Amino acid sequence: MKILVTGTAGFIGFKLALDLAARGDQVIGIDNINDYYDVRVKYGRLEHSGFSGPYDPGKLIWSEKYPDLGFMRINLEDREGLEKLFRENKFDRVCHLAAQAGVRYSLTNPHAYVDSNLVGYINLLECCRHNDVEHFVFASSSSVYGLNENQPFSTHDNVDHPVSLYAATKKSNELMAHTYAHLYGLPCTGLRFFTVYGPWGRPDMALFLFTKAILEDRPIDVFNYGRMQRDFTYIDDISEGVIRVVDKPPSGNPLWRGDKPDPSSSIAPYKIYNIGNNNPVPLMDFISALEKILKKKARKNLLPMQPGDVPATYADVDDLVQDLGYRPETSIEEGISRFVEWYRDFFKV
Repeated sequence: MKILVTGTAGFIGFKLALDLAARGDQVIGIDNINDYYDVRVKYGRLEHSGFSGPYDPGKLIWSEKYPDLGFMRINLEDREGLEKLFRENKFDRVCHLAAQAGVRYSLTNPHAYVDSNLVGYINLLECCRHNDVEHFVFASSSSVYGLNENQPFSTHDNVDHPVSLYAATKKSNELMAHTYAHLYGLPCTGLRFFTVYGPWGRPDMALFLFTKAILEDRPIDVFNYGRMQRDFTYIDDISEGVIRVVDKPPSGNPLWRGDKPDPSSSIAPYKIYNIGNNNPVPLMDFISALEKILKKKARKNLLPMQPGDVPATYADVDDLVQDLGYRPETSIEEGISRFVEWYRDFFKV
């Protein structure tokens, strides 16, 4: 297939594009390479993918490692640029992973989320609608569960009470996708990711921050005094799950009822899945595993809960298991070990 992957200088998009190209799909990746976090990691991912630059805006370049892997630097807000890209390439599938990420950053930079996660998102939906795309897969987030306290988090539960603007934009994305599925028959699948980690991971995420601080003999910030749980999910397991979803467009749920609406599906070709490890880990256990692998104790700066944060995440992945046979397999110890190995090699520490 010919597949567009957005966010290929980002963590999940980078891994997904490589895995799709390795199995024989033609993949074009796009990213604006913004400086939300250390761009050395973003350029490193592109270099690892076989791109040597220069990354001139609007110019399509090809990988030196994967002959069917291309890359273009472009903003999602560039409507004309996106329309031209779609006209010229006739994509079969679109996997939209680019977004302005981060809960805490959304507290101080709200307009970045509107520009990328709402304006950019509608531009992509319009391009899919007008270019006969067979399946639009998009990244949602576990943050949409907000004030929902039912554990594990289920896609069949209502999620109308987000606690950050980031989460609100992701919930909006789900609603916008359903509208396009209903109005135009565009098959749409949303994936609520749960705390993805692993090699090439994001520098603003806990594992990266903790590893860097411990190796530099600095204290780590531990929020809610350590009383946190996260459904940490390894990047390889995430990519495998996304590929299974990309390959299976939804056709609509014939049992769906408007008087008892199931939020995870519709009579339209629309589906929402959780994609997580289905095994929440206490934050203190996560830190202990990292200390063991680094052979170094962390100095902990215990802090109260941050605004917009939640104390626990736990993914109910039964639908993904039932529909697609998805079962994540990587243990926390193995995943952290692989990350630390990558981190030491990349930063030469």
